[in-house]
Amino acid sequence: MAIEHDYFGLLESGPDGSIFWSEVVDFADQRVTVDLTAPDQDDVSAAALDVAAALIHALEQIDLQARNAMVAELDDRTSEVTEYLLQQQEALGEDLEDVLVDISGDTHIDIIRSLQLVSMTILADEHGGTDPFAVLEYALDPDATDDVLLVNLTSDGDVQSVTSAD
Repeated sequence: MAIEHDYFGLLESGPDGSIFWSEVVDFADQRVTVDLTAPDQDDVSAAALDVAAALIHALEQIDLQARNAMVAELDDRTSEVTEYLLQQQEALGEDLEDVLVDISGDTHIDIIRSLQLVSMTILADEHGGTDPFAVLEYALDPDATDDVLLVNLTSDGDVQSVTSAD
């Protein structure tokens, strides 16, 4: 079976009934891998695909919301965002300034500004559910797959949580 959508085209299911779509999207000066996945195509509605396409089109606004959510967590010294930033400072030491895109004097804000949006994974079967509908992956070094912050979004595009990959 298959699902056809204006944005995603023909989404054919695999032998196990799952669907998967992937594309690299240019965003600002970055290339972001966008994946859409669902373990069972029967759990994917046309509305979910419409929302997924809207999120991709609104990637700039979604990115701004995600970064603002990270900044909001800086007040909590035990948040995963704060721990991630401290870990990056410790790991990079004096080389930290080499990876920052802007140096304002507020190191934590500078690190958040310098994070690269590496990927967006859309879990199309979670539309309207309590689990994340989309997950944004941020890293200072796009090749460091374990050193990332994950921003979980609802199907409304709101930030649900920010976690580290640890």
